[in-house]
Amino acid sequence: MIKHIFLDMDGTLLNSSGQVDQRNIDAIISSEIPVTLVSARAPMEMSTAISQLQLRTTQIGFNGGLLFMPNVQGLKIIQDSAIHPADFKTVFDLVETHFPSVSLSYYDSTKWYSKKFDRGIQFERRLTHQSPTLIDELTPDETKVYKIMMIVFDPTVMTKLLAALRALKIDGISIQQSGDLYLEITSRDAKKSHGISQILASEHLDKSETAAFGDGYNDLPMFESVGVPIVMENAFPDIKALGKFVTKSNDDAGVAYGIQHFI
Repeated sequence: MIKHIFLDMDGTLLNSSGQVDQRNIDAIISSEIPVTLVSARAPMEMSTAISQLQLRTTQIGFNGGLLFMPNVQGLKIIQDSAIHPADFKTVFDLVETHFPSVSLSYYDSTKWYSKKFDRGIQFERRLTHQSPTLIDELTPDETKVYKIMMIVFDPTVMTKLLAALRALKIDGISIQQSGDLYLEITSRDAKKSHGISQILASEHLDKSETAAFGDGYNDLPMFESVGVPIVMENAFPDIKALGKFVTKSNDDAGVAYGIQHFI
Protein backbone atom coordinates (compact mmCIF):
# COMPACT_ATOMS: atom_id res chain seq x y z
CA MET A 1 0.00 0.00 0.00
CA ILE A 2 1.40 3.37 -1.03
CA LYS A 3 1.62 5.77 1.93
CA HIS A 4 3.42 8.74 0.33
CA ILE A 5 3.60 10.17 -3.20
CA PHE A 6 6.40 12.38 -4.55
CA LEU A 7 5.56 14.61 -7.52
CA ASP A 8 7.77 16.47 -9.95
CA MET A 9 6.09 19.66 -11.16
CA ASP A 10 7.14 20.86 -14.63
CA GLY A 11 6.26 18.30 -17.28
CA THR A 12 4.53 16.14 -14.67
CA LEU A 13 1.97 17.74 -12.35
CA LEU A 14 1.74 20.91 -14.44
CA ASN A 15 0.44 20.93 -18.00
CA SER A 16 2.10 22.79 -20.88
CA SER A 17 0.43 26.02 -19.72
CA GLY A 18 1.96 25.69 -16.26
CA GLN A 19 -1.38 24.87 -14.63
CA VAL A 20 -2.60 21.98 -12.47
CA ASP A 21 -5.39 20.10 -14.25
CA GLN A 22 -8.54 19.88 -12.13
CA ARG A 23 -8.50 16.10 -12.62
CA ASN A 24 -5.12 15.95 -10.92
CA ILE A 25 -6.39 18.09 -8.05
CA ASP A 26 -9.45 15.89 -7.53
CA ALA A 27 -7.48 12.64 -7.69
CA ILE A 28 -4.80 13.79 -5.26
CA ILE A 29 -7.23 15.17 -2.69
CA SER A 30 -9.59 12.18 -2.88
CA SER A 31 -6.72 9.69 -2.53
CA GLU A 32 -5.95 11.05 0.96
CA ILE A 33 -2.32 9.98 0.45
CA PRO A 34 0.28 12.50 1.67
CA VAL A 35 1.95 14.24 -1.26
CA THR A 36 5.29 16.03 -1.51
CA LEU A 37 6.13 18.22 -4.49
CA VAL A 38 9.76 17.69 -5.53
CA SER A 39 10.86 20.51 -7.77
CA ALA A 40 13.69 22.73 -8.97
CA ARG A 41 11.27 25.61 -8.37
CA ALA A 42 11.39 28.05 -5.47
CA PRO A 43 8.72 27.83 -2.73
CA MET A 44 7.09 31.01 -4.08
CA GLU A 45 6.63 29.23 -7.43
CA MET A 46 5.20 26.14 -5.73
CA SER A 47 2.73 27.93 -3.47
CA THR A 48 -0.25 27.96 -5.85
CA ALA A 49 -0.06 24.21 -6.44
CA ILE A 50 0.46 23.57 -2.71
CA SER A 51 -2.71 25.54 -1.98
CA GLN A 52 -4.75 23.91 -4.76
CA LEU A 53 -3.77 20.42 -3.61
CA GLN A 54 -4.28 21.29 0.09
CA LEU A 55 -0.82 19.95 0.97
CA ARG A 56 0.25 19.96 4.60
CA THR A 57 3.34 17.73 4.52
CA THR A 58 7.02 18.60 3.99
CA GLN A 59 7.76 19.91 0.48
CA ILE A 60 11.03 19.86 -1.50
CA GLY A 61 12.22 22.89 -3.47
CA PHE A 62 15.41 23.83 -5.34
CA ASN A 63 16.02 20.19 -6.36
CA GLY A 64 16.40 19.23 -2.71
CA GLY A 65 18.15 22.39 -1.58
CA LEU A 66 15.24 23.30 0.69
CA LEU A 67 12.87 21.12 2.68
CA PHE A 68 10.02 23.19 4.04
CA MET A 69 6.60 22.99 5.62
CA PRO A 70 3.94 25.36 4.28
CA ASN A 71 2.14 27.31 7.00
CA VAL A 72 0.16 30.50 7.47
CA GLN A 73 3.37 32.51 8.01
CA GLY A 74 4.72 31.40 4.62
CA LEU A 75 7.01 28.45 5.23
CA LYS A 76 8.94 26.69 7.94
CA ILE A 77 12.40 25.54 6.85
CA ILE A 78 13.09 21.94 7.86
CA GLN A 79 16.48 21.48 6.21
CA ASP A 80 18.52 23.48 3.70
CA SER A 81 21.63 23.41 1.52
CA ALA A 82 22.64 26.84 0.27
CA ILE A 83 25.31 27.84 -2.25
CA HIS A 84 28.55 28.99 -0.60
CA PRO A 85 29.05 32.78 -1.03
CA ALA A 86 32.49 32.29 -2.63
CA ASP A 87 31.03 29.86 -5.19
CA PHE A 88 28.22 32.31 -5.88
CA LYS A 89 30.69 35.11 -6.59
CA THR A 90 32.84 32.95 -8.87
CA VAL A 91 29.86 31.92 -10.98
CA PHE A 92 28.43 35.43 -11.23
CA ASP A 93 31.77 37.00 -12.13
CA LEU A 94 32.18 34.50 -14.96
CA VAL A 95 28.69 34.95 -16.39
CA GLU A 96 28.54 38.73 -16.11
CA THR A 97 32.01 39.18 -17.62
CA HIS A 98 32.01 36.63 -20.43
CA PHE A 99 28.32 35.92 -21.15
CA PRO A 100 26.47 39.27 -20.99
CA SER A 101 23.59 38.00 -23.16
CA VAL A 102 22.62 35.39 -20.56
CA SER A 103 19.68 36.22 -18.29
CA LEU A 104 21.03 35.90 -14.75
CA SER A 105 19.08 35.80 -11.48
CA TYR A 106 18.99 34.00 -8.13
CA TYR A 107 16.66 32.89 -5.33
CA ASP A 108 16.70 32.89 -1.56
CA SER A 109 13.99 31.09 0.42
CA THR A 110 11.29 33.69 -0.26
CA LYS A 111 12.38 35.98 -3.11
CA TRP A 112 13.69 36.04 -6.67
CA TYR A 113 16.34 38.66 -7.50
CA SER A 114 17.41 40.21 -10.81
CA LYS A 115 19.13 43.39 -12.00
CA LYS A 116 16.77 44.00 -14.93
CA PHE A 117 13.68 42.84 -16.79
CA ASP A 118 15.48 41.28 -19.72
CA ARG A 119 14.04 38.79 -22.22
CA GLY A 120 14.72 35.82 -19.96
CA ILE A 121 13.11 37.38 -16.91
CA GLN A 122 10.02 38.31 -18.93
CA PHE A 123 9.84 34.74 -20.24
CA GLU A 124 10.02 33.32 -16.71
CA ARG A 125 7.43 35.80 -15.41
CA ARG A 126 4.92 34.60 -18.00
CA LEU A 127 5.56 30.99 -17.03
CA THR A 128 5.49 31.26 -13.22
CA HIS A 129 3.40 34.44 -12.74
CA GLN A 130 6.05 35.70 -10.32
CA SER A 131 8.06 38.94 -10.45
CA PRO A 132 11.65 39.42 -9.29
CA THR A 133 12.91 41.92 -6.77
CA LEU A 134 15.10 44.33 -8.73
CA ILE A 135 18.45 45.18 -7.15
CA ASP A 136 21.47 47.19 -8.31
CA GLU A 137 24.03 44.49 -7.67
CA LEU A 138 23.47 40.74 -7.60
CA THR A 139 25.55 40.33 -4.48
CA PRO A 140 23.76 38.80 -1.50
CA ASP A 141 24.83 39.91 1.95
CA GLU A 142 23.52 37.67 4.70
CA THR A 143 20.94 36.10 2.40
CA LYS A 144 21.24 32.38 1.74
CA VAL A 145 21.18 31.67 -2.00
CA TYR A 146 19.59 28.36 -2.98
CA LYS A 147 19.54 28.62 -6.77
CA ILE A 148 21.25 30.59 -9.51
CA MET A 149 19.17 30.59 -12.69
CA MET A 150 20.40 31.33 -16.18
CA ILE A 151 18.11 31.50 -19.21
CA VAL A 152 19.87 31.12 -22.55
CA PHE A 153 18.07 31.44 -25.89
CA ASP A 154 21.07 30.72 -28.12
CA PRO A 155 22.09 27.00 -28.11
CA THR A 156 25.66 27.89 -29.10
CA VAL A 157 25.95 30.18 -26.07
CA MET A 158 24.45 27.46 -23.87
CA THR A 159 27.14 25.00 -24.98
CA LYS A 160 29.94 27.49 -24.32
CA LEU A 161 28.46 28.53 -20.96
CA LEU A 162 28.17 24.93 -19.77
CA ALA A 163 31.77 24.25 -20.74
CA ALA A 164 33.00 27.41 -18.99
CA LEU A 165 31.13 26.65 -15.78
CA ARG A 166 32.38 23.07 -15.68
CA ALA A 167 35.92 24.28 -16.32
CA LEU A 168 35.72 26.21 -13.03
CA LYS A 169 35.70 22.83 -11.25
CA ILE A 170 33.77 24.12 -8.24
CA ASP A 171 33.22 21.13 -5.96
CA GLY A 172 30.44 22.76 -3.94
CA ILE A 173 27.89 23.24 -6.72
CA SER A 174 25.67 21.18 -8.97
CA ILE A 175 25.13 22.37 -12.56
CA GLN A 176 22.03 21.13 -14.35
CA GLN A 177 20.49 22.01 -17.69
CA SER A 178 16.69 21.93 -17.64
CA GLY A 179 15.15 21.76 -21.10
CA ASP A 180 16.69 23.80 -23.90
CA LEU A 181 16.74 27.20 -22.19
CA TYR A 182 17.51 26.82 -18.49
CA LEU A 183 20.76 26.30 -16.65
CA GLU A 184 20.38 25.99 -12.88
CA ILE A 185 23.03 25.92 -10.19
CA THR A 186 22.36 24.67 -6.68
CA SER A 187 24.49 23.40 -3.83
CA ARG A 188 26.17 20.05 -4.45
CA ASP A 189 24.19 18.75 -1.45
CA ALA A 190 20.87 19.76 -3.02
CA LYS A 191 19.53 16.43 -4.30
CA LYS A 192 15.96 15.27 -4.65
CA SER A 193 16.97 11.88 -3.26
CA HIS A 194 18.34 13.44 -0.05
CA GLY A 195 15.05 15.19 0.60
CA ILE A 196 13.05 12.04 0.00
CA SER A 197 15.30 10.03 2.30
CA GLN A 198 14.76 12.60 5.04
CA ILE A 199 10.98 12.35 4.69
CA LEU A 200 11.01 8.54 4.65
CA ALA A 201 13.07 8.52 7.85
CA SER A 202 10.87 11.08 9.62
CA GLU A 203 7.67 9.22 8.69
CA HIS A 204 9.16 5.75 9.31
CA LEU A 205 8.31 4.64 5.78
CA ASP A 206 9.83 1.82 3.80
CA LYS A 207 10.85 2.53 0.22
CA SER A 208 8.23 0.01 -0.98
CA GLU A 209 5.49 2.20 0.52
CA THR A 210 6.27 5.17 -1.73
CA ALA A 211 5.63 6.22 -5.33
CA ALA A 212 6.92 9.04 -7.53
CA PHE A 213 5.87 10.71 -10.77
CA GLY A 214 8.39 12.41 -13.08
CA ASP A 215 9.45 13.04 -16.64
CA GLY A 216 13.08 14.23 -16.72
CA TYR A 217 16.65 13.12 -16.17
CA ASN A 218 16.82 15.07 -12.92
CA ASP A 219 13.99 12.81 -11.66
CA LEU A 220 16.12 9.64 -11.91
CA PRO A 221 17.48 9.91 -8.32
CA MET A 222 13.87 10.35 -7.17
CA PHE A 223 12.80 7.21 -9.05
CA GLU A 224 15.61 5.26 -7.41
CA SER A 225 14.46 6.42 -3.97
CA VAL A 226 10.90 5.06 -4.18
CA GLY A 227 9.25 1.68 -4.63
CA VAL A 228 6.93 2.61 -7.50
CA PRO A 229 8.44 4.98 -10.11
CA ILE A 230 5.78 6.21 -12.55
CA VAL A 231 6.95 7.97 -15.72
CA MET A 232 4.95 10.41 -17.80
CA GLU A 233 4.07 9.61 -21.43
CA ASN A 234 5.79 12.86 -22.48
CA ALA A 235 9.17 11.66 -21.13
CA PHE A 236 12.04 10.49 -23.34
CA PRO A 237 12.03 6.75 -24.20
CA ASP A 238 15.12 5.98 -22.09
CA ILE A 239 13.43 7.49 -19.02
CA LYS A 240 10.21 5.56 -19.68
CA ALA A 241 12.24 2.35 -19.69
CA LEU A 242 13.17 2.97 -16.05
CA GLY A 243 9.61 3.31 -14.74
CA LYS A 244 7.54 0.55 -13.23
CA PHE A 245 4.58 2.13 -15.01
CA VAL A 246 4.09 4.71 -17.76
CA THR A 247 1.08 6.96 -17.29
CA LYS A 248 -0.59 9.48 -19.58
CA SER A 249 1.07 12.80 -20.46
CA ASN A 250 1.11 15.94 -18.34
CA ASP A 251 -1.42 17.47 -20.76
CA ASP A 252 -3.81 14.55 -20.19
CA ALA A 253 -3.86 14.51 -16.37
CA GLY A 254 -1.29 11.71 -16.19
CA VAL A 255 -0.88 12.06 -12.43
CA ALA A 256 -4.59 11.46 -11.88
CA TYR A 257 -4.52 8.48 -14.24
CA GLY A 258 -1.52 7.02 -12.44
CA ILE A 259 -3.08 7.37 -8.99
CA GLN A 260 -6.30 5.76 -10.16
CA HIS A 261 -4.73 2.87 -12.09
CA PHE A 262 -1.32 2.16 -10.53
CA ILE A 263 -1.70 3.25 -6.90
